[in-house]
Amino acid sequence: MTNELIARAKAVSANPSERELDQLLATGEQETCALMAMALNGLGLNAVSYTGAQAGIFTDKVHTKAKIKTINPQQVEKDLKEGKIVIVAGFQGINDDGQVTTFGRGASDLTAIALSAALKADKCEVYSDVDGVYTADPRVVKDACKLDEISYDEMLELASSGSKVMMSRSVEFAKKHNVVFEVRSSFNYNQGTIVKEEVSYMEKVVVRGVAVDKDQAKVIVSNIVDKPGSAARVFRALADANVMVDMIVQNVGRHGVANLTFTVPLGDSHRALKAIEPLLAEIGGGQVAIHEHIAKLSVVGVGMKTHSGVAATLFEALAAAEINIDLICTSEIKISIVIDLDRADEAARLTHAVFELDQLGS
Repeated sequence: MTNELIARAKAVSANPSERELDQLLATGEQETCALMAMALNGLGLNAVSYTGAQAGIFTDKVHTKAKIKTINPQQVEKDLKEGKIVIVAGFQGINDDGQVTTFGRGASDLTAIALSAALKADKCEVYSDVDGVYTADPRVVKDACKLDEISYDEMLELASSGSKVMMSRSVEFAKKHNVVFEVRSSFNYNQGTIVKEEVSYMEKVVVRGVAVDKDQAKVIVSNIVDKPGSAARVFRALADANVMVDMIVQNVGRHGVANLTFTVPLGDSHRALKAIEPLLAEIGGGQVAIHEHIAKLSVVGVGMKTHSGVAATLFEALAAAEINIDLICTSEIKISIVIDLDRADEAARLTHAVFELDQLGS
């Protein structure tokens, strides 16, 4: 439904305003909720549907990428105490000006997690077309294994690295408010994957998963004046344009100039270009270029904190297959690299094999 609404918006305007997009896209979930309530009432159950605003979800003023500020679930709590089934439209809320806002594609999970926190639920169950969190995308890596449990930190890194199971903002919210959730399938009754603060294996297993993000673009800002504040102004312009920046590399300045390289979501690449181009003249010159034919591959695991050699193992495996690494970024529990898009699936299978992740299944 959301895809259809976006197509209809583009049919009447090549560049629809974000405010009007929110007005339109919010109706898709509202329609689904109302129909679901009607179906349940037709079965003799007592169900009621709400928009995000009616459920007391208040957000900031950013359209299409709004963040939740507060939730006032009094009406939902009242209905639950009366034995009603409450159905809340996902990925939407209302700001202080009374304007409808949405959280971005895939953010219905965020609504579920946020309501679970506000209602102090014992657990949140997230249903989709997959029956849990896997060590890799099973459509790409045939011997990928489903995990019984995974920590918030690992799930957050996988989500931010391209795993499509959960939106990273949803996992962040769950971690912040300690909401235990389970990823399950809508099509069977199999046990899913529990996501929580501490899990039984913790630091015993070095690597827990491999994720590939093919929706990335590389931005190169070259020949900018090498002086304090140049990078700050570039990233401030991106922040003001609501462009999310991921991997960042800056080379050592030479001959008075420096280069910045970073990644952004593919859909934000042209927005990044528009934000940076007018700034270059102000900071003393430079050029900006976009490279879209890339992928980000990440290996994730809490055990990486206390084990050495993970990077060496990964780099050696890719070198043996002559897969070139463009950028490298690390954290305590993640190593991310940028490689050519055409080699992404092959790299995922090699990485999954070299870390023996097919042995982690239940």
